[in-house]
Amino acid sequence: MDSLELFVRDKLEHLEAQSLKRTLAETDRFAAALTRRDGKVMISFCCNDYLNLSHDRRVIDAANEATQRYGAGSGASRLVTGNHPLYKTLETKLAAHKETEAAVVFGSGYLTNVGVIPTLIGPDDLIVADELCHACLFAGSQISHAKLVIFRHNDLDHCAELLEEHRAQHPRCLILTDGVFSMDGDLAPVVELAELAEMHDAWLMTDDAHGLGVVAGGKGSSFVTGQKARVPLQMGTLSKAIGVYGGYLCASQAVVDFIKTRARSFIYTTGLPPGAVASSIAALDLIATDAELVAKPMAKARLFTRALNLPDPESCIVPLIMGDADSALAASQTLAEQGFLVTAIRPPTVPENTARLRFTFTAEHRNEDILRLVEAVRPFHRGDKDAA
Repeated sequence: MDSLELFVRDKLEHLEAQSLKRTLAETDRFAAALTRRDGKVMISFCCNDYLNLSHDRRVIDAANEATQRYGAGSGASRLVTGNHPLYKTLETKLAAHKETEAAVVFGSGYLTNVGVIPTLIGPDDLIVADELCHACLFAGSQISHAKLVIFRHNDLDHCAELLEEHRAQHPRCLILTDGVFSMDGDLAPVVELAELAEMHDAWLMTDDAHGLGVVAGGKGSSFVTGQKARVPLQMGTLSKAIGVYGGYLCASQAVVDFIKTRARSFIYTTGLPPGAVASSIAALDLIATDAELVAKPMAKARLFTRALNLPDPESCIVPLIMGDADSALAASQTLAEQGFLVTAIRPPTVPENTARLRFTFTAEHRNEDILRLVEAVRPFHRGDKDAA
């Protein structure tokens, strides 16, 4: 074996010994939150398709019609010939939904964050980030070569201390946080962070991937008080509640114009397929007009948490901490044997000793299935008073 094979095999053996090796499992998703894996149909409680719009007939029809009209692919980057007419409609609707002047759509949420952050912030600047920010926010920070300091999760006092200590030494400063934290499901104190940002002449950027469509009537984490928080950079994805694919930034017209001109992950990436953009438009229209649909995932999550004596959820993501990776994997397998697909989340996605089951609740989950899941979870839920 050459040195490459020796290197990767040694790494894989080490990961395998720690129960941290990742493998892909072929999964056939279909309507009503159902999946088929290894020939077995299971109810999925780990998908981010919170409103089940990826299988909504209206969303699918929009994709089909756009594909027939504009083709299967966009043909080039958006600055060449890939900026098909549907983009303007989607970006206008995103900006209106997020109450900003403009929006720009990227190829994915990851591409959005690794493009926007280094476009606005450089080596002389400062980034202050929540310790549990999504990996792509940290990736964008690293690419920027800015000084990066981390504040304890949702700790406003610590964030303020770091700003007091470091802000004056840098010409520009960016504060980064998830709006809804993807592994814990809790909300960031967006309003208070916006106030801190203004006090220190910093720019707040929120990643609202898991907020759009399910939090604050579907408006997202910047709107939890009923009014838009003063967040100049609202980032999110089209792949969660929207049910399709892509990422976006909602901001002022000037910021969006600058991003389109300088963000490398925007300039050098082929545009999204027309079908993806059209189906995102259809899904966003449903989110903006169907309040009953938007309210369902949170109601389903509350049914689960209250039955297990857990705190009320802040989003439709509910974690159950198991500790070590082996325990999380064993619990996931136990649930699979009972017909529930719940993936074990392990380090480095989450901190050491916090491997967990991450439950996500969607509009189409049936209450009776959620209550069956509750009974399946009880034996290894140490926080429930009835746990075995």
